[in-house]
Amino acid sequence: MLGFVPPLPQQPGRPPSAGHMIVCGDDALARRLAVELRYVYGERVTLLLPPGRDANSPETPLTQRGRAAALFGRMSAAMNRAGNGSGATGGDSGDTNAGVEAVRIMEAPEPSDDVLEEAGVDRAAALALVYDDDERNIRAALTARRLNPRLRLVIRLYNRKLGLHLEELLDQAAAVAMPGIDPALLDASTTVLSDADTAAPALAATALTGSSKIIQAEGLLLRAAERPPPRPGETADPGLCTLALLSSTTNDPAGAEGSDSSGDEAPQLLPDESAVAAATGRGTVVLEAVSRADTARPATRMGGRGAPLSQVFSRRLRWSALGVAASVFALVIASVVTTNDSVVHSTYLTLLDLLAMGDPAEEDGPDARQIIQLLSGVAGLLLLPLLVAAVLEAFGTLRTASSLRRPPRGLSGHVVLLGLGKIGTRVLVRLRELDVPVVVVEEDPDARGIPLARSMHVPTVIGDVTQEGVLEAAKIRRARALLALTSIDTTNLEAALYARSVKPDLRVALRLYDDEFATAVYRTLRTAHPGALTRSRSVSHLAAPAFAGAMMGRQILGAIPVERKVMLFAALEVAGHPQLEGRTVEQAFRAGAWRVLAIDATPPGDRTPDLAAPLPFDPEGDVAPPPSGLLWDLHPGYVLRATDRVVIAATRRGLAELLRRQRSVAPRR
Repeated sequence: MLGFVPPLPQQPGRPPSAGHMIVCGDDALARRLAVELRYVYGERVTLLLPPGRDANSPETPLTQRGRAAALFGRMSAAMNRAGNGSGATGGDSGDTNAGVEAVRIMEAPEPSDDVLEEAGVDRAAALALVYDDDERNIRAALTARRLNPRLRLVIRLYNRKLGLHLEELLDQAAAVAMPGIDPALLDASTTVLSDADTAAPALAATALTGSSKIIQAEGLLLRAAERPPPRPGETADPGLCTLALLSSTTNDPAGAEGSDSSGDEAPQLLPDESAVAAATGRGTVVLEAVSRADTARPATRMGGRGAPLSQVFSRRLRWSALGVAASVFALVIASVVTTNDSVVHSTYLTLLDLLAMGDPAEEDGPDARQIIQLLSGVAGLLLLPLLVAAVLEAFGTLRTASSLRRPPRGLSGHVVLLGLGKIGTRVLVRLRELDVPVVVVEEDPDARGIPLARSMHVPTVIGDVTQEGVLEAAKIRRARALLALTSIDTTNLEAALYARSVKPDLRVALRLYDDEFATAVYRTLRTAHPGALTRSRSVSHLAAPAFAGAMMGRQILGAIPVERKVMLFAALEVAGHPQLEGRTVEQAFRAGAWRVLAIDATPPGDRTPDLAAPLPFDPEGDVAPPPSGLLWDLHPGYVLRATDRVVIAATRRGLAELLRRQRSVAPRR
């Protein structure tokens, strides 16, 4: 098993051996990713951090190097405890880390040419650039591709459109530097991911009871739904298959979510049929449906599309205009009846009288005509202030069209979202895609997501959430849930505690990084509010498995949280995996590790390299989407062939076993 991680200042400055992984970053995602590669996949890892403290957590006394060392030390101790207490017998203990040295940590302000060369980028198998700054990641990616054209690059970018162009550019650079490269290897050479996109669906799902988790594959949507435990006498719907059993306490509002350290009470990922049958009183996560993705559906806007009359003119003005129109209509009818004139001519005369443009009625004419003319003049006097009010309200609407919308009166059942940074903005889009009403609270009027909230007409409150009255302005008393997604743990906690004091049964989801702090939060909120649901999520914890899988090759389709665990969906070629090749679908299933969900029946030459890529958008809608080659209704006796490509659901360690690269150890002389 693993030994103790030595103190970092005493680590020798040895050159890295070939085939290692390099992680460059400046926040929690870099440290989590290094942990994932080292302690799940068993890879040799070099971690490049900037010197000094974490800019996102200036209150923490530890430097970046010290925080990484503390995290690696806790993981090493946990692995040792798990190994000593597992009682594993035989030569295979399941340890993916045997014989792998501790993470090598380097410090440098920028990933320059010299720094990357010192990290061994010319001999590395993969490089992850996960700085919070997109520009820094792009510069480092261009440098790394020049130093090592064969290097697999995983880049963190918030700008998705720029990411697609950058991915194509770097792949072309690799193809030029290596003529005749295998297209499959070229496709896996550059992968652009966004931690915000990876974590947003899971964060949005925590605020919605019974919501679904969505994974996309070849234009299809895999919907994993969380089901509560069946009542006595009822039978649970298994869906297409059961992906996980929730912990026995997760449906109890006062119960904590399970994790790897929860023992028998922890959630069980990919259980077999006997485990599902024996799990009474537990909720489940099932694969509910597979449907065609709608690439043309944008995120919806609150208040409808465009600028309807209800948003331009007030209700009082609309009723006044309706009254004037009804008066004019009555005058036209009266003119037709009393003067025996045609409808068109009566309407013409009434409008002239209304606008004071007609001649006075003749004295020898009918008295009714004179009375109607006087009434039309009175209606014309009423029309003048109505037109002035309409012009003023229209100018006011145009002036405030670029301003933020205030929460409307009577709003209820909405989600209060705190923070419109990278994560909050993506979560806002996700919630609006689900047609969930949202009220945003943001302290910075120039935050990243403010223009999006304005364009989507989402009600927004500008103010410090810790100040009294801000949450009340967001209608927290009538909200269904609170999503605290600021980058400061204490701010999220303070907002949650204050919201609970206002509405004790409010569903709360917090973005917290520190696990010990999250445990203390759970205990406090469970004791104070036993009847309310409280959940916490770490963005780095949700995103790290997808980044780590991408460093092993472009197989990851997505990840979904199951309480405090993570389940991955991946596309794999059966060839080279003895756990799959030559076995039936039923035999290839390993409980708690992986499960084959679908087979790509498309001929190998016609397959889409990236199953997670969305279908091309056709604005005209004339071109029908190509049929999917994925077969989901698999016969248990189907034998997997080497030419097959399969979609699997896997745990982190199960996928690590499938993707584990063969390490060649050169003999010593």
